[in-house]
Amino acid sequence: MVLRIEDTDRERSTPENVEQILEALEWLELDWDEGPFSQAERVERHKERIAELVEGGYAYGDEGAVRLRVPSEGETVVSDVIRGGVTFPHKAIDDFVIARSDGSPLYNLAVAVDDLDMGVTHVIRGEDHLSNTPRQVMILRALGAEPPVYAHLPLLHGPDGKKLSKRHGAASVQELRDAGYLPEAVRNYIALLGWGLDETTTFLTTEQLVKEFSLERVSRNPAVFDEQKLRWMNGRYLRELPPDDLKRRIEALSGREVPPAAVAISQEKMQTLVDFWPLARFIVERPAGYDEKAWSKVMGDGAAERLEAAREAIEAAEPFGVESVETALRGLVERLGVKPKEVFQPIRLALTGTTVSPGIFESVAALGRDESLARIDAALQRVRAGT
Repeated sequence: MVLRIEDTDRERSTPENVEQILEALEWLELDWDEGPFSQAERVERHKERIAELVEGGYAYGDEGAVRLRVPSEGETVVSDVIRGGVTFPHKAIDDFVIARSDGSPLYNLAVAVDDLDMGVTHVIRGEDHLSNTPRQVMILRALGAEPPVYAHLPLLHGPDGKKLSKRHGAASVQELRDAGYLPEAVRNYIALLGWGLDETTTFLTTEQLVKEFSLERVSRNPAVFDEQKLRWMNGRYLRELPPDDLKRRIEALSGREVPPAAVAISQEKMQTLVDFWPLARFIVERPAGYDEKAWSKVMGDGAAERLEAAREAIEAAEPFGVESVETALRGLVERLGVKPKEVFQPIRLALTGTTVSPGIFESVAALGRDESLARIDAALQRVRAGT
């Protein structure tokens, strides 16, 4: 893999944009073998080849700009691994500019020269570049070289079938990283956009992808980028991480230390790393208040009595842990003859400030007996105060 920064457009190719490319590849753990090379730094070499094309009669100056001569008859056929032979009649292509009037090379010339000089064997890119390819082929042949193998990938569409754009929430790699996706999940998902090992296999390790991928199985049809499917896939990867590894990744993303118990009880419900804090913040820090809508719904008639009974059951659970808490609370539900949620939701609200959390038994055990009882007492005090 040759990493070449195609920066002939100096206005768009800022140091920040280049850094973003490097950062994205490094996060995805996609390493390169050669480079990074800057096309702009090779301008003198490009000018040499332009001069050769002019001297050989393949190009000429037109009011200062240099154009490549396109034969008036015939056609250029681009042999594409995915699309087969794609024919471009010469009559549909005008003589095109390869260098500006100041002598600076344009994209198609620079790419063709660099592909030749760097020994590039395969060019794999989006189908939006297909229209550039016959021009690059003409330049290479004028330089006495055969073109590399081309493969033009289908573009991504949103779930509505239209070209992926910001209206779909189209994300950069950095945005996916910051949203808590795992690089291995993103690699797996992206590899399946327009390609597949077979009709049923969804999860593939990077090693399997390297071994099994073939351009010949890439579809010509646009692929659909569906973030909901990526979330689902990411959740599967995330749940299979060793807890210590998951803890490390949560801390790296958030910049905060997290207790192992909080990671352990959240893992099953998480789909991305940022899901951790809404689920487990109550373990790291006491809730500042209660979800008022949830409070009015949960803390109705009889809730205080059930919460008081739950407090006694939790206080008596021995030896204190997930199993003893579950036995105590399920026993209470049976003894009171009520639905489980009528006992569990008031406890959950007292502990977390909301009605959404990891498993209630695991939550009580993770907080510990004293902290759980203290939070239940605070909720009971509010109920009794009638606020």
